[in-house]
Amino acid sequence: MIYFDNSATTKVHPEVMKTFVAVNEKFWANPASIHEFGHQTNELLQSAREQVAEILHTSGDKVYFTSGGTESNNLAIFGLANKYKNRGRHILVSEIEHPSVLEAAKHLMKNGFEVEWIPVDSDGVILVDAVKSLLRDDTVLVSVMHVNNETGAIQPIEELSTFIRSNNRALIHVDAVQSFGKLPVHFGALDVDAITISSHKIHGLKGSGVLALKKFIEVEPMLFGGGQESGIRSGTTPVPLAVCTAKAVRLANDNVQTNAEKMKKMTEDLIPFLTSFPTVKMISPTKRAPHIISFSVRNVKGEVLINALQQKNVIVSTSSACSSRQTKTSHVLKAMHIQDDYIKGVIRLSFSSINTQEEINQFKKIFTNVMKVIKGD
Repeated sequence: MIYFDNSATTKVHPEVMKTFVAVNEKFWANPASIHEFGHQTNELLQSAREQVAEILHTSGDKVYFTSGGTESNNLAIFGLANKYKNRGRHILVSEIEHPSVLEAAKHLMKNGFEVEWIPVDSDGVILVDAVKSLLRDDTVLVSVMHVNNETGAIQPIEELSTFIRSNNRALIHVDAVQSFGKLPVHFGALDVDAITISSHKIHGLKGSGVLALKKFIEVEPMLFGGGQESGIRSGTTPVPLAVCTAKAVRLANDNVQTNAEKMKKMTEDLIPFLTSFPTVKMISPTKRAPHIISFSVRNVKGEVLINALQQKNVIVSTSSACSSRQTKTSHVLKAMHIQDDYIKGVIRLSFSSINTQEEINQFKKIFTNVMKVIKGD
């Protein structure tokens, strides 16, 4: 099988799986228990927290382990907006955010917040000039993803944060689910206040993730109970998942440059091949993350191409795995104003460090044969 759907999820790294088994076998105590076994388990948990904090350039008490990207994004949007609502109730969110950000922002509109949407250009990149016109004195939060999950477009976070810092006290949240492990992601590289990471996008385990805050930034909790995770996320902390998340974060960060160069080489090999077909349109912009290519075949539905490739044992997806089973058109593609004869046929290829050049070569042969059968008009 050739698996090119790594933006949906990745194969678990062997070292992560090894760690998961070891922690479950040796440290199964509740980390909140006061006995020595609980204390040892808690020390392991705090060590994992400090490892993530060091990589993200923040303090350990600002790293919260969650169930994944969706929870982390919700905690960021609700937690920051409610904690700092005394500054204002105006929020800016880009049009191309993941549904876990978009829907959270829409829910806040029902609770007295005003949300405005940051437009994007034809490359799917936010218009910073639009932010300059939308930003107000009562803007409390700006949320813009680092890399778009459907197109791979890199957003100008540094330019955005520079402008906001010089003009406003608004907090900045960045969904880095698709960028961590592929681009530099930490509070030193990105002058933001909150960063979201999902473990299963970086060869970690599903059901785990991180919300990290800049030092001195706080959030309101969403879950209440025993006061775990510094009172922000009550419920017994799943120590094996937290430790494995830290392991996946460390592995991804240690190899970020090498892996990015490898994936960039593969995608740059594929782009001229794909665009050599007269009915293929490249959706991903030039300034994109190294691991994502989105393209469309004119007047061919994406599902048709996916099924044809799957019959040849090649796994790809439509523009977003989170909405691939839905029939509605992607909100990202709509925001980019993709033409009608291409918008239904967008395919996303997404790679990881375990993909090989041999797979790229095989894909070229298979895709060529598929295109002889499926011809866009």
